[in-house]
Amino acid sequence: MILEALAQTAGILAFRTADIMPDESTRFFFVGIDAARFRRPVEPGDQLILRADFKRAMRGIWKFATVAEVGGVEVCSAEMMVAPEAGAGTS
Repeated sequence: MILEALAQTAGILAFRTADIMPDESTRFFFVGIDAARFRRPVEPGDQLILRADFKRAMRGIWKFATVAEVGGVEVCSAEMMVAPEAGAGTS
């Protein structure tokens, strides 16, 4: 579930990076995950803080570095790849 939350965070940043206000017809596709690491367990009641940083766009694939933290301590990290729908700021 942490990886899903990080993928959603990367998707939100993809929309912001492309300066797109999404509607029901706007799509970004999750295309991959690399270097996923779990550092420690997350327990009920923990507040999970999610962060995504845009790294690069290459051949229509956008790469984001994502991190989940609890209490300022990294609990999970991964590189997420997203492909915007054709014409959605794919420069």
